[in-house]
Amino acid sequence: MEPKKRKVVLTGGGTVGHVMLNKLLIPCFINRGVEPVYLGSKKGIEKEIIGATSIKYYNISSGKLRRYLSAENFKDVFKVMRGISDARKVLKKEQVEFVFSKGGFVSVPVVLAAKSLGIPVYIHESDITPGLANRIAGKFATKIYVTFKKTLEYLPSGKSEYLGPVIRDELKRGYKDIGYELTGFNAEKPIMIVMGGSLGARSINNFIRDNLEALTKEWQIIHLCGRGNYQEGLDNPNYRQFEFVKKELPHLLKISDIAVGRSGSNAIYEFLLNEKPMILIPLPLSQSRGDQVENAEYFKEKGYAEIIQDDALDLETFQTTLSRIEGNKESIVECMKNFEGGFRPESLVDLLLGKEGNR
Repeated sequence: MEPKKRKVVLTGGGTVGHVMLNKLLIPCFINRGVEPVYLGSKKGIEKEIIGATSIKYYNISSGKLRRYLSAENFKDVFKVMRGISDARKVLKKEQVEFVFSKGGFVSVPVVLAAKSLGIPVYIHESDITPGLANRIAGKFATKIYVTFKKTLEYLPSGKSEYLGPVIRDELKRGYKDIGYELTGFNAEKPIMIVMGGSLGARSINNFIRDNLEALTKEWQIIHLCGRGNYQEGLDNPNYRQFEFVKKELPHLLKISDIAVGRSGSNAIYEFLLNEKPMILIPLPLSQSRGDQVENAEYFKEKGYAEIIQDDALDLETFQTTLSRIEGNKESIVECMKNFEGGFRPESLVDLLLGKEGNR
C-alpha cells in the first residue's frame, strides 16, 4: 500500500502581495514531495496567478472585510459563513497537514475552517501593522511570521517570529549587457526604474509621462507601467516602457541606479536587497489603510529611501528629492549593505515542514 501523500493548503488573495510568496513556495513544496492545494476566491487576482500553475485550485465564497459601517457588511457575514463551509469541505477532502496564509479577505474563512478542524495555521504578514484579515486570523494562528521586526510589537510574543523579506536569488542574476539590450540604453547616463505594481499606479504613470522631456534630460527611464497602461506615441530614446516584466526584471534592476515606486513591502525589499536607493510615493490614505505610508516611513528612518506624498508629486519636488538621493547615494547603499535578515522560499518550506514533523 502506497503511503498517503502529504498535502498542505495555501491561501491568500485580493492583491499580488497576498499571492506572490505562495507562488514561490509552490515548487519548493513539490520538490519535497508535498502537494500544495490552493483555496482562493472565484474572481480574485489569486485565481489568475495560481491558475497559471499546475496545482489544484478551489474556489470558496468570501466577503469583503470593511472598516466602516455598510449594509454590505450584513450580506458578507453570510458569504464568510459559506466560505467557512466551503473550506471545511476541501480541508476534509484533501486531509491537509496545515494551512499557510498570506492574508487578504479570502483567507479568513479558510483559517476559521482550519481552526474548527484542529488543523494548524501559519500566517505570514508583510506589512508593518497587520491588515484586518490577519488581525482576525492571527487570533487562531499557530504561528505568525513577519517581514518587519517592528511588526512584532503588534503581535503576541509567544507566537510571532521575525523572518524578514523573501530573498529571490534570481533577482541577483541580472546582466548589464542584457539590460542595455532590452532597453537600448547605455552606461553614459544614469538609469531610473519606475515601478507602480502589476496594475500600475495612475498618478505615478501620469507624472512620468507629463514630465518626460524634463526628466530625460538627465536620466534614462525604465517605466514598468502596469498591464493595460502602455501608451503609444512616446518616442523618446531615453524612455522605455514595459507593461509587466518577469524574467527581464533582474537585468533591468542590474542597470538601474535608483528606483521609484509605491511602497508595498515586496517591492521595496526587492529594491533594498538589490541595493537600489529609492524614492517612495506611498498609496495615499484615501485609497488604503495606510500600510504603504508606514512602510515608506520605516524605510526612510532606516536610511534606505526618500518619500514624496502622492498629492505632493510635482516636478520641482521630484527633482529636489532626486538631488538629495544622488548626494547621499554612497551612504544609502552602505546602509543597505548592512541589512541583515531575509529568507529563501525553500528555507520557509523546510521550517514549516520541520515544525509539522515535530508536532
